Amino acid sequence: MTVIFTIVHIFGLVTIGFSGLMATCLLTSEIAKDGAATAFLESTLITLLLGVLMFYPTLRSPKKISRQAGFLLVAVTWSMISVFCTLPLLLYMPELSFTDAYFEVVSGLTTTGSTVLSGLDNLPMSINLWRHELTWIGGMGIIVFAVAILPILGIGGMQLFVAESPGTVKESDLPPRIAQTAKALWQTYALITFACIIALRLAGTSWFDAVCHAFAAMSLGGFSTHDNSVGFFDSLAVEIVLTVFQLLAAMNFATHFVALRRQSLKPYFKDIEVRFMLVLILGSSVFAAVVLWHAGTYPDFFTALRHATFNLVTIATDCGFASQDFNQWPIFVPMWMLFLSSISVSSGSTGGGIRMIRTIVLMKQARLELFKFIHPYAIKSMKIGDTVIKNEIVTSVTGFIFLYFISIVILVFLLLLSGMDFLSAFTAIVASFNNAGPGLNEVGPATNYASLSDFQTSVCILAMLLGRVQIFSIVILFVPEFWKK
Repeated sequence: MTVIFTIVHIFGLVTIGFSGLMATCLLTSEIAKDGAATAFLESTLITLLLGVLMFYPTLRSPKKISRQAGFLLVAVTWSMISVFCTLPLLLYMPELSFTDAYFEVVSGLTTTGSTVLSGLDNLPMSINLWRHELTWIGGMGIIVFAVAILPILGIGGMQLFVAESPGTVKESDLPPRIAQTAKALWQTYALITFACIIALRLAGTSWFDAVCHAFAAMSLGGFSTHDNSVGFFDSLAVEIVLTVFQLLAAMNFATHFVALRRQSLKPYFKDIEVRFMLVLILGSSVFAAVVLWHAGTYPDFFTALRHATFNLVTIATDCGFASQDFNQWPIFVPMWMLFLSSISVSSGSTGGGIRMIRTIVLMKQARLELFKFIHPYAIKSMKIGDTVIKNEIVTSVTGFIFLYFISIVILVFLLLLSGMDFLSAFTAIVASFNNAGPGLNEVGPATNYASLSDFQTSVCILAMLLGRVQIFSIVILFVPEFWKK
């Protein structure tokens, strides 16, 4: 019972925080007179009341919780807070089903960027701001999950960053307390977001578009205020700005913090994930441009390079913007983009997928096994940078990747069972699981997820949630031993 009270207390605090976000949209709606004020007023009051009713009666509950309760807290927070966040959408658009509203909100909070809404250009300013606030808070939530929730589950905040960023971030580089670490990383996140807003405004967007697209870029959320996404601007300057900041958002924010504190670029050069990511993504962009140019998709190499780079970067970093309908490109390119979305982003970033550090560990483990075949009696340990990787970490990575792939297989088969064609089903699940946004065919960049049935939408929601909380936090709830004392 104590555990339940503690979870309710923390969840109540989170709910109160989201009522404050709704209040900012209420203020925007009043200023813009966009017609959504009533929806946000009612949503704010309902959410605040429920949050207070959960928070204050449990104020004296113990604040330390067990590992089991920590996993429950993660599942409850990510899945249930989305229910409250649907209120503005449901109240303003009563024709919208709860399943679709829940999909839209989960897509925002998990920084996926898929949408079921059309006519985005004509939506009230406050509704569009709400969608983008969800992505930005979702991005910050990933950082909180990394430095505040995972320690409860048995992985210390400092140890997490040291383990996932070998040779780059040391314990002495970060503040000594979890709360201080979270604050430092949030400040870094906010500072880079502000820089992105200014850069977009200088590139020619309106202030509102600059704020919304900066929120989406830094959270790698991919939402836009326009149906044509970034293609609406048809601006090379806007695409360059968003490309740069998407790459920054795909890097470890602990590395950003250290670089800013030292006022040096050296931490980026020392970060093995950054090096691998940039070589892989930028090299793939050039190769994709060659493929598109050779196929005659674009008349010259520069145009092919422009569109290939932006759209590949946005999918590879799990953001999900689009400037072109890449569903019409030679199939190799968009499929390679989706593959990159599985492995490219760094740990400690706002992206999803397997993460680059796990990819590197798996590659090095495969290389080590080949070495042992040739030299069966040799003793050799795995190293990343100067850090020796323990067998426990390799085992954990192997288990994670198995769950990652088997989850995708099961969810794809569920969509196939519902009657969806293979390419749409496969790309919808991969894009949702990696929190990357658009897929191909029925869910391509020129369309959205509105055509899916409630069952198909629900499967994609599950994929987004599993991908965002890194599978273990959800799957472990179904292990019988979890519920034993």
